[in-house]
Amino acid sequence: MKAVFGNEIIAQSDDIVEAHGYSYFPASAVRLELMQKSPKTASDLDCPHGVQFYDVVAPGKRHERAAWSYERPQPKMHAVGGRFGFWGDVKLV
Repeated sequence: MKAVFGNEIIAQSDDIVEAHGYSYFPASAVRLELMQKSPKTASDLDCPHGVQFYDVVAPGKRHERAAWSYERPQPKMHAVGGRFGFWGDVKLV
């Protein structure tokens, strides 16, 4: 599976974990140079899993909070710890 933003492949892997309607890529499969940490909001701070959102930045384009990772996943989300999910303008193909 690939996560694509504009013409850029943001992540690519066959090691995908599905959880709660989202596909999660291992961090090693994500082009971290295209990701910038987003400031945490009050709802981010309230998340029991320690969510961190990221802006996806590709040449000439930016999509705010288009990716996320859980820093302290609770047991029900343990399988996605250390992985990234994508949404919005980032298309999964």
